[in-house]
Amino acid sequence: MRDDYIKQAQQIIPDPNILINVVSRRVKQLKAGSEPTVESLEKLSLEDIALLEIIRGNITYELFKPHTDSF
Repeated sequence: MRDDYIKQAQQIIPDPNILINVVSRRVKQLKAGSEPTVESLEKLSLEDIALLEIIRGNITYELFKPHTDSF
């Protein structure tokens, strides 16, 4: 993975655990045949494509917040 992409993506998703999870989930989607949402003139790894998608705002994430209803 490119260090510059990692640093830029960390500005958007500062928690390293969440960043890893978002990237790995997107890589699985790309391996399963999903089309990349970015184009590059250079050959990028799937991880770099996922990072670039995060950097460009093409991928977002949402944290799960469990309901705390009282019964």
